[in-house]
Order: sequence, then structure tokens, then C-alpha cells
Amino acid sequence: MKRTFPTEFLYQVFALIIAVIVVHAVYVTVVRPRATEVMAEQTLRIQEEENYTAERSIWVLIRDFEQESCFVLMIWAFSIMGFKATTSLSERALLQRELIPVPDGVRILPEDSREYARTIQALPDRMRGMLLPRVLLSSLERFGSTRNVQDVSSVANTLCESEGERLESELSMIRYIAWAIPSVGFIGTVRGIGDALGQAHRAVDGDIAGVTQSLGTAFNSTFIALLISIVVMFLVHQLQLLQERLVFDTQTYIDHNLIRHMQARD
Repeated sequence: MKRTFPTEFLYQVFALIIAVIVVHAVYVTVVRPRATEVMAEQTLRIQEEENYTAERSIWVLIRDFEQESCFVLMIWAFSIMGFKATTSLSERALLQRELIPVPDGVRILPEDSREYARTIQALPDRMRGMLLPRVLLSSLERFGSTRNVQDVSSVANTLCESEGERLESELSMIRYIAWAIPSVGFIGTVRGIGDALGQAHRAVDGDIAGVTQSLGTAFNSTFIALLISIVVMFLVHQLQLLQERLVFDTQTYIDHNLIRHMQARD
């Protein structure tokens, strides 16, 4: 378990760096040049056509720095969730394996627990650190020391509950990102409204182009941020559901494949 945190931390750092580089490159080479072209074309047609109504362009909607930051945060959140989902799916794959082969009708006695524990200890280090092998090994060790099936059930449930709490706490970073995205959008709104108020004297003189552009920045940033936040929160709940099912199915696996075969000597 000591190796997991640095690996995941480094993964998150590099994922953030890559997200910043990729998104900024796309904005510099594609988004902002096209947004400038669209706005120039719309300005020209407004001057030439009296009844022209400018259509909303996706390039103009996402051109500002706040939207760029939101996309960086979105990709970062996706990468973290992908890492955690892959880990959970790898652990779920173990639930399809018979790690302790106990045929129906065969009972596990306290003196047999050490032999079965060796099967778990023989697994590769990466696999042995997953939830199911850890719970199986702890349950067998507890059964060998206490010779009490109820104690085995208690320790298995305690380990599964603590794992569920750990997985829940590790979602805090993703939840922070999901909270930060609309906050960045509101920053864009405040910036746009502030710019619009700073150009109010031009609107009094009849030049409302700067005011409308600043107000567009204000509303576009919030609009994009809220859309991204909806998608991110949906995926967060799906990841949480996946992790909760992993813990529940692990408890069911322990009860069905281990505890029901245990029998303490009278």
C-alpha cells in the first residue's frame, strides 16, 4: 500500500501537466484563431446588413481563458477518474477467480487456515495488495488465532468498511475539481461584468460593441463551466457507484467462498 500513494500522486501531477499543455496548444492553434475569424466576419456583416443577427459560434463560446481552465480541469478529472476506475475494475476481476479452492461439503478448520493463507501469500505483490486478497488473508489469520467464525466475519466486515471509507475519502480531489469548475466560470462572469462596467461610458456615447463583447465573456464562461460540471459530476457518481459495488461484492464473496466453509472444533 505504501507504493500506491506516490504512484497515484505522480500520475495526477503528470496528468495535470499534460492536460495544460494539450488544451493550451489546441486553444492557441485552433480555438482562438477561429474565434477571431468568426467575430471579425460577424462584425463585418453587422456593418453591411442592417437586419443581420449573429449566430452563436462554439469557437466564440469557448475562446476565453476561463473556459480553457475549465477544460483543463475537466481532462484532469477524467484522467484521475479513469485511473481509479481501472483500479476498481482490476479488483473486480479478482471476484471472478477462485482464490481459495474449497469444494462444496469441505470444511475449513482452524489448523487448515495457515495452508490456505499460503495460497494468498503466493500471489504477486500487486495482486496481494488488492482488497479481496487482503480481506481473505486477514480472515484466515484471524480464524487460525481465535478459532471463532464470528470473529472472522467481524474482521472481514471491518476491513471492507474501512476500504469503503478510504475510497470515499480519495474522491475528495475529484469533488474539489467538480466544485472548482463552476467557480472558475463565475470568475469569468465577474471579470466580464467588470469589463462591461468599465466601458459603460462608451455605451452612453452609442458604442456598445465593447460592452456586448464583455457581457458575452461573462455569460459564456458560466454556460460552459456549468455544462462541464454536469458531465464531471455524473461521472463522479458513476465511479462512486462502481467502488461501492466493489466493496459490497467483496463482502458477499467472503461470506460465500470462505466463511460458510469455516467450522470451529467443539
